[in-house]
Amino acid sequence: MLVLVAPGQGAQTPGFLTPWLELPGAAERVAGWSDAIGLDLVHYGTKADEDEIRDTAVAQPLLVAAGLLSASALNTTAFGAVAGHSVGEITAAAYAGVLGEGDALSFVRTRGLAMAEAAAVTKTGMAAVLGGDQDVVVAHLEKLGLTPANINGAGQIVAAGTAEQIEALIAEKPEGAMKVVALKVAGAFHTHHMAPAVATLAEAAQALTPADPALKYVSNRDGLVVESGADVVARLVGQVANPVRWDLCMETFSELGVTGIVELSPGGTLTGLAKRALKGVPNVALKTPDDLDKAAKLIAELTA
Repeated sequence: MLVLVAPGQGAQTPGFLTPWLELPGAAERVAGWSDAIGLDLVHYGTKADEDEIRDTAVAQPLLVAAGLLSASALNTTAFGAVAGHSVGEITAAAYAGVLGEGDALSFVRTRGLAMAEAAAVTKTGMAAVLGGDQDVVVAHLEKLGLTPANINGAGQIVAAGTAEQIEALIAEKPEGAMKVVALKVAGAFHTHHMAPAVATLAEAAQALTPADPALKYVSNRDGLVVESGADVVARLVGQVANPVRWDLCMETFSELGVTGIVELSPGGTLTGLAKRALKGVPNVALKTPDDLDKAAKLIAELTA
């Protein structure tokens, strides 16, 4: 089974959208999305610097727009399952037909603004712990008052908490861990610090009319395949204040018999995890349109 995955916040880099806008009709399409949500996605995806696109209210819609644009460029219905990491779940929901593109972009705009507002209450952040035994790492994080906000598998756990707690983690890494890397995000996502955003999203979700997924949709909450569109949306709402279990998503991919993985733009993070956790499963990360031929070749080989 071919699996399509969409990356989350932190995957963005300055100018990453530029080559994608050269595809036929892409610039006009993104300009239309920009007008619809009141955010200049073209500017932020081509000219904005690293600090500007670190802003949660900017990064999240930008990532979903890039994911949707690269997904449409694949021009295939060969995928049997889809999943997204954190905000990438909204991209995945749109690809699975749960949400229309307009609703997905409107919802992620609300999500980004609400999470940015929640993050502004207290100075918080996130850091990746690389290596070490999972139980030992989690216990160390809890001792410091941190939340294991992303349990990503392949020896990577992302901690989230106050700036002081993150500094303490960097100064005192868990036993057995190779290193701790502060992430370029502007808040403690997927923790209790994001609780105010849940209420905002719950209200926004009332305006949505989700359809049931047209293919297997794997949820960050527990790695389960979700068959109800209403359940997908409910999980999107609650997920902002709960840990991402990408490790369980990858376990589900394995149970489903994954034969290949394609990661939407800006790709690289999730295929990197898959190389370590799903050894031998071929994958392609869509970083620029030049990677579309690689993806098409992989898809053709696995569906022949």
